[in-house]
Amino acid sequence: MNELGCYTLAGAPKSPADLIGEVKSAQELGLGSAFISERFNIKEAAVLSGAVGAVSTTHGIATAATNHNTRHPVVTAASATTMHRLTGGRFTLGLGRGVDLMFDAYGLPRITTAQVEDFVGVLRRLFRGEMILGHDGPIGKYPVLRLDPSFDEDIPIGFTAFGPNSLRLCGRVMDMVVLHTYFTDETVTRAVQTARKAAEEAGRDPAAVRIWSCYATIHDGLPDDLRLKKTVGRLATYLQGYGDLLVRTNGWDPAALARFRADEVVSGFKGAFDATADTATLEHIAGILPAEWFEPAATGSPERCAERVLRQFDLGVDGVIMHGATPDELAPVIRAYRGIRPAGRFDGLLPNPGRAKAAA
Repeated sequence: MNELGCYTLAGAPKSPADLIGEVKSAQELGLGSAFISERFNIKEAAVLSGAVGAVSTTHGIATAATNHNTRHPVVTAASATTMHRLTGGRFTLGLGRGVDLMFDAYGLPRITTAQVEDFVGVLRRLFRGEMILGHDGPIGKYPVLRLDPSFDEDIPIGFTAFGPNSLRLCGRVMDMVVLHTYFTDETVTRAVQTARKAAEEAGRDPAAVRIWSCYATIHDGLPDDLRLKKTVGRLATYLQGYGDLLVRTNGWDPAALARFRADEVVSGFKGAFDATADTATLEHIAGILPAEWFEPAATGSPERCAERVLRQFDLGVDGVIMHGATPDELAPVIRAYRGIRPAGRFDGLLPNPGRAKAAA
């Protein structure tokens, strides 16, 4: 089912080796793609990509996302080419803007749209075997950039998009878009339209941009404390990092965000809620956030979750990443989804999550 994917190492795993069993389970269940998020702990994206590529045989693989400013351009380009060759063309390099506050703390420059566009242009030239002399652009100055003159690789590049500038960037130059979790239906529809319109204005086929909904999928068969972590904890963590952007994008009430931030438990909490908060803390947060903020997710019975996952495609996306749960946790939802999956609707979707649908 190449229209479906999930993240490896969802949440805060104890060991990166957990992904080996996850990938095997995901393939057995029929999920088409594995997405790899990056945190600066035990979730370094290049290492995890290689591991998924080594233990999988059919999975599409995408970083969603890594950042262009944490590695030299040649290092990132070489990593992507290595993954491309290792997997027989199943890999997409997915980039993202990152979190400004974290970059400030680490002394990294904040990422701009111009930098990402410049970076993508450089990578595509390196993939074609070009030698780039005297590059001077938004990503910086480089006397020489080169991989191998024999290369002529077509490697998809994607972006985890949030606001309209990022979505228009995706339409202009990207092969894949991954939308953010907890987007309302209206936001998803608007995001799809923005990216496809930008592609058309750039002279591209709008259908050539493969758009993924990142959709929290947490069924009620999971233990209560785990469901709280994967729903309340995850949303609260997003609000910690970029609450203003998420609230503005969804048209939510900023006063509710202000109340969340002013709460004594929230303001005094150290670390990410989805990683370290206990059940009592998460229950408290659930009581201070508006109930409608949790609505853009698949919750309830596995059957209800499957129906909501399928409904995402009516919003215009090409794929759904069932986010926040491991393949084994998703198994009841996947079984229910198989029972309602429309025959023929997804025929021709390619395994690589950054590739458009194959021609009829």
